[in-house]
Amino acid sequence: MTYSFDLTTIWAAIIAFAVFAYVVMDGFDLGIGILFPGFTVGEERDQAINSIAPVWDGNETWLVLGGGGLFAAFPLAYAIILPATYPLIIAMLLGLVFRGVAFEFRWRDPRHRGFWDVAFAGGSTVAAFSQGVILGAILQGITVVNNAYAGGWLDWLSPFTMLTGVSVVLGYAWLGSTWLVWKVEGSAQARARHRAFWLAIATLVAMAAVSAATPLLHYDYWRRWFSMPGVLLTAQVPLLVAIAAAAFFWSLRRGAERLPFLIALAMFLLGFIGLAISMFPYVVPRSITIWDAAAPAQSQLFMLVGTAVIIPIILIYTGWAYWVFRGKVGAHGYH
Repeated sequence: MTYSFDLTTIWAAIIAFAVFAYVVMDGFDLGIGILFPGFTVGEERDQAINSIAPVWDGNETWLVLGGGGLFAAFPLAYAIILPATYPLIIAMLLGLVFRGVAFEFRWRDPRHRGFWDVAFAGGSTVAAFSQGVILGAILQGITVVNNAYAGGWLDWLSPFTMLTGVSVVLGYAWLGSTWLVWKVEGSAQARARHRAFWLAIATLVAMAAVSAATPLLHYDYWRRWFSMPGVLLTAQVPLLVAIAAAAFFWSLRRGAERLPFLIALAMFLLGFIGLAISMFPYVVPRSITIWDAAAPAQSQLFMLVGTAVIIPIILIYTGWAYWVFRGKVGAHGYH
Protein backbone atom coordinates (compact mmCIF):
# COMPACT_ATOMS: atom_id res chain seq x y z
CA MET A 1 0.00 0.00 0.00
CA THR A 2 1.33 3.46 -0.91
CA TYR A 3 0.97 6.37 1.47
CA SER A 4 0.64 10.04 0.58
CA PHE A 5 0.91 13.17 2.69
CA ASP A 6 -2.22 15.22 2.08
CA LEU A 7 -5.13 16.85 3.91
CA THR A 8 -6.39 13.44 5.02
CA THR A 9 -3.05 12.62 6.63
CA ILE A 10 -2.98 16.01 8.34
CA TRP A 11 -6.44 15.40 9.78
CA ALA A 12 -5.45 11.93 10.92
CA ALA A 13 -2.50 13.50 12.76
CA ILE A 14 -4.76 16.16 14.32
CA ILE A 15 -7.21 13.58 15.62
CA ALA A 16 -4.37 11.33 16.84
CA PHE A 17 -2.91 14.31 18.71
CA ALA A 18 -6.30 15.14 20.26
CA VAL A 19 -6.84 11.53 21.37
CA PHE A 20 -3.34 11.33 22.87
CA ALA A 21 -3.80 14.68 24.64
CA TYR A 22 -7.07 13.42 26.09
CA VAL A 23 -5.56 10.11 27.20
CA VAL A 24 -2.66 11.68 29.10
CA MET A 25 -4.54 14.70 30.49
CA ASP A 26 -7.85 13.15 31.44
CA GLY A 27 -6.06 9.86 32.11
CA PHE A 28 -4.38 11.03 35.29
CA ASP A 29 -7.52 12.56 36.78
CA LEU A 30 -9.53 9.44 35.90
CA GLY A 31 -6.70 7.56 37.57
CA ILE A 32 -7.12 9.61 40.73
CA GLY A 33 -10.80 8.64 40.73
CA ILE A 34 -9.87 4.97 40.35
CA LEU A 35 -7.48 5.26 43.31
CA PHE A 36 -9.85 7.39 45.37
CA PRO A 37 -11.33 4.68 47.65
CA GLY A 38 -7.82 3.78 48.83
CA PHE A 39 -7.22 7.19 50.38
CA THR A 40 -8.40 7.95 53.90
CA VAL A 41 -11.54 10.04 54.30
CA GLY A 42 -10.67 13.63 55.02
CA GLU A 43 -7.35 15.30 54.21
CA GLU A 44 -5.97 12.62 51.87
CA ARG A 45 -9.07 12.54 49.68
CA ASP A 46 -9.36 16.31 49.76
CA GLN A 47 -5.75 16.72 48.62
CA ALA A 48 -6.25 14.21 45.82
CA ILE A 49 -9.35 15.85 44.44
CA ASN A 50 -8.04 19.40 44.92
CA SER A 51 -4.97 18.54 42.84
CA ILE A 52 -7.15 18.18 39.73
CA ALA A 53 -9.88 20.71 40.58
CA PRO A 54 -8.49 23.51 38.35
CA VAL A 55 -7.86 21.34 35.28
CA TRP A 56 -10.11 18.27 35.14
CA ASP A 57 -12.95 19.77 33.08
CA GLY A 58 -10.54 21.49 30.67
CA ASN A 59 -8.80 18.16 30.10
CA GLU A 60 -12.00 16.77 28.57
CA THR A 61 -11.87 19.41 25.82
CA TRP A 62 -9.66 17.01 23.89
CA LEU A 63 -12.33 14.30 23.96
CA VAL A 64 -14.75 16.70 22.28
CA LEU A 65 -12.13 17.67 19.71
CA GLY A 66 -11.26 14.04 18.98
CA GLY A 67 -14.86 12.88 18.67
CA GLY A 68 -16.03 15.94 16.77
CA GLY A 69 -13.01 15.80 14.48
CA LEU A 70 -13.66 12.14 13.70
CA PHE A 71 -17.28 12.96 12.79
CA ALA A 72 -16.30 15.93 10.62
CA ALA A 73 -13.13 14.66 8.93
CA PHE A 74 -13.82 10.91 8.75
CA PRO A 75 -17.61 10.53 8.74
CA LEU A 76 -17.54 6.97 7.41
CA ALA A 77 -15.31 5.81 10.27
CA TYR A 78 -17.59 7.59 12.73
CA ALA A 79 -20.63 5.86 11.21
CA ILE A 80 -18.98 2.43 11.58
CA ILE A 81 -17.19 2.70 14.94
CA LEU A 82 -20.07 4.18 16.93
CA PRO A 83 -22.70 1.52 16.10
CA ALA A 84 -20.08 -1.15 16.82
CA THR A 85 -19.40 0.27 20.28
CA TYR A 86 -22.67 1.94 21.33
CA PRO A 87 -22.92 0.15 24.71
CA LEU A 88 -19.35 1.18 25.52
CA ILE A 89 -19.85 4.78 24.39
CA ILE A 90 -22.99 5.03 26.54
CA ALA A 91 -21.20 3.51 29.54
CA MET A 92 -18.26 5.89 29.11
CA LEU A 93 -20.47 8.97 28.88
CA LEU A 94 -22.54 7.93 31.90
CA GLY A 95 -19.34 7.33 33.84
CA LEU A 96 -18.04 10.78 32.94
CA VAL A 97 -21.39 12.36 33.87
CA PHE A 98 -21.53 10.66 37.29
CA ARG A 99 -17.89 11.57 37.89
CA GLY A 100 -18.45 15.22 36.97
CA VAL A 101 -21.57 15.56 39.10
CA ALA A 102 -19.90 13.82 42.04
CA PHE A 103 -16.88 16.12 41.75
CA GLU A 104 -19.07 19.14 42.47
CA PHE A 105 -21.65 17.65 44.80
CA ARG A 106 -19.20 16.08 47.26
CA TRP A 107 -18.46 19.67 48.35
CA ARG A 108 -21.99 21.06 48.08
CA ASP A 109 -23.73 18.10 49.72
CA PRO A 110 -21.41 17.05 52.56
CA ARG A 111 -24.12 14.99 54.26
CA HIS A 112 -23.97 12.48 51.38
CA ARG A 113 -20.26 12.81 50.65
CA GLY A 114 -19.76 9.06 50.99
CA PHE A 115 -22.24 8.44 48.17
CA TRP A 116 -20.61 11.06 45.94
CA ASP A 117 -17.16 9.59 46.62
CA VAL A 118 -18.43 6.21 45.44
CA ALA A 119 -19.95 7.86 42.35
CA PHE A 120 -16.66 9.65 41.65
CA ALA A 121 -14.62 6.45 41.90
CA GLY A 122 -17.17 4.32 40.07
CA GLY A 123 -17.67 6.80 37.24
CA SER A 124 -13.92 7.14 36.75
CA THR A 125 -13.41 3.37 36.67
CA VAL A 126 -16.30 2.74 34.27
CA ALA A 127 -15.13 5.51 31.91
CA ALA A 128 -11.55 4.22 31.88
CA PHE A 129 -12.58 0.59 31.39
CA SER A 130 -14.96 1.52 28.57
CA GLN A 131 -12.24 3.45 26.77
CA GLY A 132 -9.93 0.46 26.98
CA VAL A 133 -12.57 -1.92 25.66
CA ILE A 134 -13.32 0.47 22.75
CA LEU A 135 -9.64 0.40 21.86
CA GLY A 136 -9.61 -3.39 21.99
CA ALA A 137 -12.76 -3.63 19.88
CA ILE A 138 -11.21 -1.48 17.15
CA LEU A 139 -7.96 -3.45 17.22
CA GLN A 140 -9.61 -6.86 17.03
CA GLY A 141 -11.65 -5.76 14.02
CA ILE A 142 -15.14 -4.55 13.20
CA THR A 143 -17.40 -6.36 10.76
CA VAL A 144 -17.97 -4.08 7.78
CA VAL A 145 -20.17 -4.84 4.75
CA ASN A 146 -20.83 -2.25 2.03
CA ASN A 147 -19.21 0.47 4.14
CA ALA A 148 -21.58 -0.10 7.06
CA TYR A 149 -21.35 -1.90 10.38
CA ALA A 150 -22.70 -5.43 9.93
CA GLY A 151 -22.01 -6.97 13.34
CA GLY A 152 -24.08 -7.58 16.44
CA TRP A 153 -24.72 -5.64 19.65
CA LEU A 154 -22.01 -7.50 21.61
CA ASP A 155 -19.37 -8.18 18.95
CA TRP A 156 -16.97 -6.04 20.97
CA LEU A 157 -17.04 -8.48 23.89
CA SER A 158 -14.01 -10.81 23.91
CA PRO A 159 -11.10 -11.81 26.17
CA PHE A 160 -8.86 -9.41 24.26
CA THR A 161 -11.12 -6.40 24.83
CA MET A 162 -11.40 -7.27 28.53
CA LEU A 163 -7.60 -7.31 28.64
CA THR A 164 -7.32 -3.90 27.00
CA GLY A 165 -10.03 -2.55 29.32
CA VAL A 166 -8.20 -3.69 32.44
CA SER A 167 -4.90 -2.44 31.00
CA VAL A 168 -6.25 1.09 30.53
CA VAL A 169 -7.66 1.11 34.08
CA LEU A 170 -4.25 0.08 35.44
CA GLY A 171 -2.44 2.58 33.22
CA TYR A 172 -4.67 5.48 34.25
CA ALA A 173 -4.34 4.53 37.93
CA TRP A 174 -0.55 4.49 37.53
CA LEU A 175 -0.61 7.89 35.82
CA GLY A 176 -2.84 9.25 38.59
CA SER A 177 -0.52 7.96 41.31
CA THR A 178 2.50 9.65 39.71
CA TRP A 179 0.55 12.92 39.45
CA LEU A 180 -0.17 12.73 43.18
CA VAL A 181 3.48 12.00 43.96
CA TRP A 182 4.22 15.32 42.29
CA LYS A 183 1.34 17.38 43.63
CA VAL A 184 0.42 16.30 47.18
CA GLU A 185 2.23 16.11 50.50
CA GLY A 186 2.41 14.05 53.66
CA SER A 187 0.66 10.71 54.02
CA ALA A 188 -1.19 11.12 50.71
CA GLN A 189 2.11 11.46 48.85
CA ALA A 190 3.63 8.47 50.66
CA ARG A 191 0.58 6.37 49.80
CA ALA A 192 0.70 7.51 46.17
CA ARG A 193 4.43 6.73 45.91
CA HIS A 194 3.88 3.21 47.24
CA ARG A 195 1.04 2.60 44.78
CA ALA A 196 2.98 4.06 41.88
CA PHE A 197 5.59 1.33 42.31
CA TRP A 198 3.12 -1.55 42.17
CA LEU A 199 0.93 0.02 39.54
CA ALA A 200 3.98 0.53 37.32
CA ILE A 201 4.71 -3.19 37.53
CA ALA A 202 1.05 -4.06 36.83
CA THR A 203 0.91 -1.65 33.88
CA LEU A 204 4.12 -3.05 32.38
CA VAL A 205 2.73 -6.59 32.66
CA ALA A 206 -0.53 -5.44 31.04
CA MET A 207 1.36 -3.67 28.23
CA ALA A 208 3.39 -6.81 27.61
CA ALA A 209 0.23 -8.95 27.52
CA VAL A 210 -1.54 -6.63 25.06
CA SER A 211 1.61 -6.34 22.94
CA ALA A 212 1.92 -10.13 22.81
CA ALA A 213 -1.76 -10.67 21.99
CA THR A 214 -2.17 -7.97 19.32
CA PRO A 215 0.05 -9.60 16.61
CA LEU A 216 -2.00 -12.78 17.04
CA LEU A 217 -5.23 -11.01 16.06
CA HIS A 218 -4.31 -10.48 12.40
CA TYR A 219 -1.37 -11.48 10.25
CA ASP A 220 -1.03 -7.84 9.17
CA TYR A 221 -0.20 -6.87 12.75
CA TRP A 222 2.40 -9.61 12.92
CA ARG A 223 3.95 -8.52 9.63
CA ARG A 224 4.18 -4.89 10.69
CA TRP A 225 6.03 -5.76 13.88
CA PHE A 226 8.21 -8.73 12.95
CA SER A 227 8.95 -8.74 9.20
CA MET A 228 12.38 -7.67 7.99
CA PRO A 229 13.65 -5.02 7.70
CA GLY A 230 10.84 -3.24 9.58
CA VAL A 231 11.56 -5.15 12.78
CA LEU A 232 14.84 -3.22 13.08
CA LEU A 233 12.74 -0.10 13.69
CA THR A 234 9.76 -1.56 15.56
CA ALA A 235 12.10 -3.33 18.01
CA GLN A 236 13.15 0.10 19.26
CA VAL A 237 9.71 0.61 20.85
CA PRO A 238 9.95 -2.20 23.44
CA LEU A 239 13.61 -1.29 23.98
CA LEU A 240 12.65 2.30 24.81
CA VAL A 241 9.86 1.01 27.08
CA ALA A 242 12.41 -1.06 29.01
CA ILE A 243 14.73 1.94 29.35
CA ALA A 244 11.87 4.20 30.47
CA ALA A 245 10.72 1.58 33.01
CA ALA A 246 14.21 1.37 34.50
CA ALA A 247 14.38 5.17 34.68
CA PHE A 248 10.99 5.27 36.37
CA PHE A 249 11.91 2.88 39.17
CA TRP A 250 15.25 4.69 39.62
CA SER A 251 13.49 8.07 39.92
CA LEU A 252 10.93 6.68 42.34
CA ARG A 253 13.65 5.16 44.52
CA ARG A 254 15.59 8.45 44.53
CA GLY A 255 12.53 10.30 45.86
CA ALA A 256 11.90 12.37 42.72
CA GLU A 257 8.50 14.02 42.52
CA ARG A 258 7.99 15.37 39.01
CA LEU A 259 10.15 12.94 37.03
CA PRO A 260 8.03 9.79 37.64
CA PHE A 261 5.00 11.55 36.13
CA LEU A 262 6.97 12.70 33.08
CA ILE A 263 8.34 9.20 32.53
CA ALA A 264 4.83 7.76 32.81
CA LEU A 265 3.73 10.20 30.10
CA ALA A 266 6.62 9.02 27.94
CA MET A 267 5.50 5.41 28.44
CA PHE A 268 2.01 6.32 27.24
CA LEU A 269 3.55 8.01 24.20
CA LEU A 270 5.49 4.84 23.38
CA GLY A 271 2.28 2.82 23.70
CA PHE A 272 0.57 5.27 21.35
CA ILE A 273 3.41 4.90 18.84
CA GLY A 274 3.01 1.14 19.03
CA LEU A 275 -0.69 1.53 18.33
CA ALA A 276 0.09 3.68 15.29
CA ILE A 277 2.52 1.04 13.99
CA SER A 278 -0.22 -1.59 14.22
CA MET A 279 -3.05 0.45 12.69
CA PHE A 280 -1.87 3.11 10.26
CA PRO A 281 -3.26 3.88 7.72
CA TYR A 282 -6.42 2.03 8.78
CA VAL A 283 -8.98 3.81 10.92
CA VAL A 284 -11.06 0.61 11.01
CA PRO A 285 -8.32 -2.05 10.81
CA ARG A 286 -8.29 -4.21 7.70
CA SER A 287 -11.51 -2.60 6.41
CA ILE A 288 -11.39 1.19 6.10
CA THR A 289 -8.31 3.37 5.60
CA ILE A 290 -8.20 7.05 6.49
CA TRP A 291 -8.57 7.87 2.77
CA ASP A 292 -11.61 5.60 2.43
CA ALA A 293 -13.27 7.33 5.38
CA ALA A 294 -12.25 10.91 4.61
CA ALA A 295 -14.65 13.77 4.01
CA PRO A 296 -14.30 15.74 0.75
CA ALA A 297 -11.12 17.79 0.47
CA GLN A 298 -13.09 21.06 0.45
CA SER A 299 -14.68 20.16 3.79
CA GLN A 300 -11.34 19.14 5.27
CA LEU A 301 -9.74 22.42 4.18
CA PHE A 302 -12.63 24.51 5.55
CA MET A 303 -12.41 22.76 8.95
CA LEU A 304 -8.62 22.97 8.98
CA VAL A 305 -8.76 26.77 8.94
CA GLY A 306 -10.86 26.82 12.10
CA THR A 307 -8.82 24.08 13.74
CA ALA A 308 -5.59 25.98 13.09
CA VAL A 309 -7.04 28.79 15.23
CA ILE A 310 -8.75 26.71 17.91
CA ILE A 311 -5.95 24.27 18.81
CA PRO A 312 -3.36 26.98 19.66
CA ILE A 313 -5.99 28.71 21.83
CA ILE A 314 -6.71 25.45 23.68
CA LEU A 315 -2.99 24.82 24.16
CA ILE A 316 -2.43 28.35 25.45
CA TYR A 317 -5.21 28.34 28.05
CA THR A 318 -4.37 24.76 29.09
CA GLY A 319 -0.70 25.65 29.52
CA TRP A 320 -1.66 28.79 31.45
CA ALA A 321 -3.90 26.81 33.81
CA TYR A 322 -1.16 24.28 34.54
CA TRP A 323 1.36 27.09 35.04
CA VAL A 324 -0.85 29.03 37.48
CA PHE A 325 -1.54 25.87 39.51
CA ARG A 326 2.01 24.53 39.36
CA GLY A 327 2.66 24.21 43.07
CA LYS A 328 1.78 21.74 45.78
CA VAL A 329 -1.77 21.24 46.98
CA GLY A 330 -3.14 20.85 50.47
CA ALA A 331 -6.52 19.85 51.88
CA HIS A 332 -7.83 23.39 51.22
CA GLY A 333 -6.36 23.98 47.77
CA TYR A 334 -3.12 25.00 46.11
CA HIS A 335 -0.47 26.83 48.17
